[in-house]
Amino acid sequence: MTSFSQLPLLETLVASLAEQGIKTPTEVQVETLKPLLEGRSLVGVSETGSGKTLAYVLPLLHQLKTLELKGSAVSSGGRPRGLVLVPARELGEQVGRVFKSLTHGTRLRVRTALGGSKKQIARQSVAGNFEILVATPGRLTHLLEGGELRLDDIRTLVFDEADSLLDPGFLPVARRILGDCPRQVQLVMFSATLPPSLEKAVGALFDASPVRVRTQGSERLVPTLTTQNVEVIKGRRFDVLREVLTATPMVSSILFVNTREQCDAIAEWLFEEDIRYVGYRGQMDRQERRDNLARFREGTVKLLLTTDLGSRGLDIARVERVINVHLPRDLDNYLHRVGRTARAGREGLVVNLVTQRDQALLAKIKKRALKGR
Repeated sequence: MTSFSQLPLLETLVASLAEQGIKTPTEVQVETLKPLLEGRSLVGVSETGSGKTLAYVLPLLHQLKTLELKGSAVSSGGRPRGLVLVPARELGEQVGRVFKSLTHGTRLRVRTALGGSKKQIARQSVAGNFEILVATPGRLTHLLEGGELRLDDIRTLVFDEADSLLDPGFLPVARRILGDCPRQVQLVMFSATLPPSLEKAVGALFDASPVRVRTQGSERLVPTLTTQNVEVIKGRRFDVLREVLTATPMVSSILFVNTREQCDAIAEWLFEEDIRYVGYRGQMDRQERRDNLARFREGTVKLLLTTDLGSRGLDIARVERVINVHLPRDLDNYLHRVGRTARAGREGLVVNLVTQRDQALLAKIKKRALKGR
């Protein structure tokens, strides 16, 4: 398949894609669009930046608009037909923008109910007639418990960034949400990795065996990613970081650490070095976090300092480099981090500050990199 026009998509959707210069589907879209358009439940695993969002957005818009064209339009408030669950507000806003960029032809209505917004705003958002809801679990649960929202007309339920969303603690919530949907609901999961916890969730939530799609890229580091490992000797981590940053000060970079304490230490050092940066972490005021992300996305600040909160779901076109100031503890988190750069065929660089205790992870990374050759 070399063109979206070869798919049984509504002409309005194909035209909207063309207006944005999107004509050729990616690997994950080629593999998933046909079964999703057929209404089949699916689990898709694909590398970051591969086009997973569009892979479920297009079938959902097509199916719901087709229902409307056949005379079955939404006729009551607070009863959406498509539900997309996301683990974080920023990802939800991003998904909402993708939907809305494709709805000027279909005229389908997309609403969001995301953590961090006022509860009254969420209530107002779901009060009228609309087709699609993008929500975080906490805000969705609140609306369900308050009776402002019903899921009895849901046709498709999507778990985006499912490996982050479906941890063991969330599984009971997922079961409750699924239980409020009709039995014949189309269940869709997309993720960049497939850890054992997600495999367990698939077994717990799907009644029948879903279509499984795993792209070749999910098994390896993308070929446009260059890796540099820089040894930290005698604990001189700040000296190494200074050398990396001063060598190329204008490169848009995300600095990753593991803990709040590490984030505080790096932030203090950046301030003392008079290096401009913005922070992005869970303990921060939500509005400040959004403002900082906007400044980084716009390019007015070149450094974003974050924990693993910034490793999932964020699509920022200008990220040229990822610096792992402290390497993560497992390979899945590493893949999510480096997936912030070298997206959609663009080149990117990851710089790892490594110590002796990182050798086991480096061996796994090297093995994964060899798969890409």
